[in-house]
Amino acid sequence: MVRHDVEAEREMWNRYAAAPKNNTGADREPVFEWTQWGSAHGPGIELLGAPVTVLDLGSGPGREAAYLAARGMEVTGIDLSPVMVEAAAKRWAATRELRFVCAEVITYLSASTKRWDAIYSSWGAVWFTDPEALLPLIAGHLSPGGRFVAAHAPAIPGAYGPQGTYGDGFKGRAHFHYRYAYTPRRWLSLMGRAGLVNPAAEVVPAPAAADVGTLLLTAQGA
Repeated sequence: MVRHDVEAEREMWNRYAAAPKNNTGADREPVFEWTQWGSAHGPGIELLGAPVTVLDLGSGPGREAAYLAARGMEVTGIDLSPVMVEAAAKRWAATRELRFVCAEVITYLSASTKRWDAIYSSWGAVWFTDPEALLPLIAGHLSPGGRFVAAHAPAIPGAYGPQGTYGDGFKGRAHFHYRYAYTPRRWLSLMGRAGLVNPAAEVVPAPAAADVGTLLLTAQGA
C-alpha cells in the first residue's frame, strides 16, 4: 500500500483551489457531469438511482453536490482542502440539504457509522485514493442496493497502479500526489473483492474517437 503524506497533499490542493488560473468553478451554476466533455455527453444522474442520501467523495467546488441537493437529495460533500470546502460552503450556503466537510476520505469513512443511498466520485477522491483501502469502506457505508459511481480518466495503456506526479510545475517544494490507474477488468476485480455487487467498468468514448474517454465505474451495496 502506498503511504500518502496527507498534509502535503492538503497543502497542494489548497494552492490549486486558491489559484485563479485553475478556475475551480465555485462561481458557476450547479451542473452534474461524469465526463470531461460536458453534461450533454454520456450518462447523467440516473446512475445514482433514486437516493435520499448521497455522499460526494472529493466534492471540490461543489457544483455536482449542489445540483443533487437542489433536486431534494440530502448531500454531504467531502474534500481534503479547507480552502475548497470554505469556498463551496459559502457559494452554496442557500442550498438546503447540503453540507461540506473538510476531511480525508479514509479517515472520514473509518470514523463514520452512517450509510448512504449513493456514494459517488466525479473526478474526485476515488482517483486519488488507494482503492484497496477505499472501496471496502465504500461498500460498508452503502445502503443495501445503494449505488456507487465513479468517473475519471482511463489508465494510459501499460501504465497501471499508483501514478505519482509532482505539483507546482516541478518547481518549489517536492509536493506530490498519486492517481490510481487500472484497466476496467482490474477495477471489476477490485470492486468485487471489496464487497460491492454487480460491478461494471467501461470507458465512455469521447465525442471524437481520437480524444480521451472517461472511465466509468458502477456497483451496488450488498
